[in-house]
Order: sequence, then structure tokens, then C-alpha cells
Amino acid sequence: MDWTATLSGFGIGAIIGLTGVGGGSLMTPLLLTVFRLPPAVAIGTDLFFAAITKTSGSIAHHRHGHVDYRILFQLLAGSIPAAIATIALMHYTGVTKAWASALTFSLGIALLLTAVTVAYKAAWQAIGVRLERVITPQRKTALTVTSGIILGVLVSLSSIGAGAIGATLILILNPRLEAKRLVGTDIAHAVPLTLVAGLGHATLGHVDWSLLASLLIGSIPGIWIGAQLTRKLPDRLVRALLCVSLVTAGLKVIT
Repeated sequence: MDWTATLSGFGIGAIIGLTGVGGGSLMTPLLLTVFRLPPAVAIGTDLFFAAITKTSGSIAHHRHGHVDYRILFQLLAGSIPAAIATIALMHYTGVTKAWASALTFSLGIALLLTAVTVAYKAAWQAIGVRLERVITPQRKTALTVTSGIILGVLVSLSSIGAGAIGATLILILNPRLEAKRLVGTDIAHAVPLTLVAGLGHATLGHVDWSLLASLLIGSIPGIWIGAQLTRKLPDRLVRALLCVSLVTAGLKVIT
């Protein structure tokens, strides 16, 4: 067992339990900098990590009725085909240096976008309320599917976006959605998307299975402890620390 990986998994798991987002956004930079994995392998390994760690949360939200399946299926109608198409294109062309550069650049952009979505969490709902006047039900459906397509491509290229960015897009299009249903729907969408994208990367040989196992051993207790800490730490402090970490990681990846 790689104890460094297990401790890292514990730390990332605690962040997921504490904030609900940011785990995947920090895991990939960690795999790149600490474990020195190639970008493609770091992304593939993180996709499986995200799919497995969020499965239990998805099941719990389903049991409590916190998943809006109308929104979920509309997102999946866009994200799953987009993820498959992106992976298929990588298979067809081969993972060239151009793809490696695209993966790294997408990762940096996704990190910075995640930082923005976390930092201005309260503002997105206000934007959504203003847009309600011009977004008809038909337009909302089309925009939700389009959001899924964007997430499918972004997650396949960077392993990041299914959490914080996905939740933000859902919130903008559905500003009156209850917070618990927003979180439940976002997590329920992240599991199949990251699993499909992860399987695609696995067919390309982009998953370090032994490292993944060590990470998961640490993440499970980490998530539980992080969830307990949410009662003690102020949300503003947690989000500020998370944003600083995301911006730092994003700038380091891009530069």
C-alpha cells in the first residue's frame, strides 16, 4: 500500500465531505505534482476516483428523494454522448502531443472556472432568476442538454467540472430548485458521466489502478470526517481556502 496516496486520499476525501465540491479539482493536480503521473493518466485515475467516491452519495440522495430526474436525464442526454465522442476522437487520432497539451490546458481552465463558481456561489442564483423571464420551458430543455454536452467534453478532457461547474449550470437554469435537490441531482449526474469518461480513458491505458486503490482506502474515512466538520467550520472560510487552492493549482498547470 502507498501510504502517501492513502493520506492524500484521506485529505481529498475530507475536502469532498466538507465542501461537497473541489475534491476532483484538487486530486488531478495532486496526481500531477506529487505522484508525477502523465496528464492523461492523472485525469483517467481521477475520473474513476470521482465515480466511486460519489456513488454512495448518489444512492443516499436517491433514497431521500433529492434527485430531479427530469433535469438529470436532460443533462445525461448531452453529457454521455459528448463524453463518448471525445474519447472516440482520442482513440481515432491517438494520444498525440497535441492531445497532451489540450488535456493540460483544459485542466487549468477547468480549475479556474471551478474557483469562480465556488467564489460567487450566491450570485449565480440571482442571475438565474433574471433569466427566468426569457427562458421558456422549451429553451430550458435545450439549454440543459447543451450544458450536458459542455460538461461531457470538459470532464472527458480534464476530469473536472461535473461537481461545481455542473451545479452552477443547474442553478442558473433552475434558480428556484431546492438546495438539497440541486446537490442530489448534481452528484447523481456526476457518477455516470465520470464512470463513462473513466472507462474511456481506461481503454486508452490512462488509469493507475494500484494508486487508485490506495487513494480510495484513505478517501472513505476522510469523507465521513469532513462531513462532521461542516458543523464546526464557517462556510465562507472553507470556500475561501478552496478557491485559493483551485486558483493556485490552475495557474500552475497552465503556466
